[in-house]
Amino acid sequence: MSSTPTTFEAGPPRISGPIRRLARHLGPIARPMAGRGWFPLYAVLHHIGRTSGKAYATPVVALRTPDGFIVPLPFGAATHWARNLFAAGGGSFTWAGREYRIGEPQVIDRVEAGGRLPLLVRFLSARMGLRQFVLVREL
Repeated sequence: MSSTPTTFEAGPPRISGPIRRLARHLGPIARPMAGRGWFPLYAVLHHIGRTSGKAYATPVVALRTPDGFIVPLPFGAATHWARNLFAAGGGSFTWAGREYRIGEPQVIDRVEAGGRLPLLVRFLSARMGLRQFVLVREL
């Protein structure tokens, strides 16, 4: 795993099929609610394409930490938003109705993320096979 802004290395996901199916069904419901003050589970990640330079807004699950956010990385190295975030060294979130500048992205494993996750999320992430997370600092 790597935490430098110029390189993004994450292993393959252990179990991505169930998460992809869940995301396919929840995506249309969560997308319009992402970033709203009354639905703080989802945020809108604003990032720039690493090759196109195009601006993207991607709904992601984001949990607040004392100094930033932690985002599950269910698809490992195949996660384009994470690759873009690392290439740019940061971006921004719309979370709970507010805009946050973020930077210093790093990939962390479930053990390292454990202390930053609520107990229920820790339990569910282990059952769902989530092994990696992206930790970002609020700037």
